[in-house]
Amino acid sequence: MVALQPVRVAVAGAGGRMGQVLVDLVLQSAQLQLSAALEQAGSPLLGQNAGRGMAANNNIAISANIAQAVGASDVLIDFTRPQGTLEHARHCIEHNCAMVIGTTGFSEDDLRFLRQCAQSIPMLIASNMSIGVTVLKHLVEAAARRLGNDYDIEIVEIHHKHKVDAPSGTALLLGEAAAAGLGVSLKEKAVYAREGITGERQPGAIGFAVLRGGDVVGEHTVMFCGEGERIELSHRAGSRRNFASGALRAAAFIAGKKSGIYTMDDVLGFA
Repeated sequence: MVALQPVRVAVAGAGGRMGQVLVDLVLQSAQLQLSAALEQAGSPLLGQNAGRGMAANNNIAISANIAQAVGASDVLIDFTRPQGTLEHARHCIEHNCAMVIGTTGFSEDDLRFLRQCAQSIPMLIASNMSIGVTVLKHLVEAAARRLGNDYDIEIVEIHHKHKVDAPSGTALLLGEAAAAGLGVSLKEKAVYAREGITGERQPGAIGFAVLRGGDVVGEHTVMFCGEGERIELSHRAGSRRNFASGALRAAAFIAGKKSGIYTMDDVLGFA
């Protein structure tokens, strides 16, 4: 029996908090092989070995050469910023490299561009790679479908003070799940801010409350508030390792797939 070759994985944003965890886990994986570690041009980390601690003993140096990185890889894992992800996508098309994208904060134009890219290469796009959050999304949709408009839906999230987008991509994912359960459009029902004399809560609204502070990795709670009772479905991340583990599982899944857009639902068999 011929042994399967490891999936060659490049990590974008290798010097960031998530990137460091991704690099270390790929280096420890028997199924994946670290092929490249990317950082922005001018980063003080360029030329340094990827990984930390024991995992730093490898022959992969952090580089800003996108074309070289994706040319030597089967999959690029990207948890960076929208502008960087779009640039990486252009290179991935040229080198037929699949992408696992955990970047958030994309505009509609950005998403349109990524959908065009996915006509040429396989892309797994998820605002949250956590296995637990993927399951939570389905629980929220099921609860909204069964509870209906008799329960008011509010989504509360908190992240570390360095997060640049709000609401988080995960909060929006959960909002979309609640809207799907109710059979409505989140765009029409979402309330992202309340201030001053707002009047009574509008029936069917899906509210968001955003908190930022400290080093909180990420916590999300979806509240279904009814008469005399409140149901809460929550996910609390204690470290970035669960997101990174999900991303590695996604990379192993998408390698060799045909072009198109995939989600964590595909990875877990929900789709």
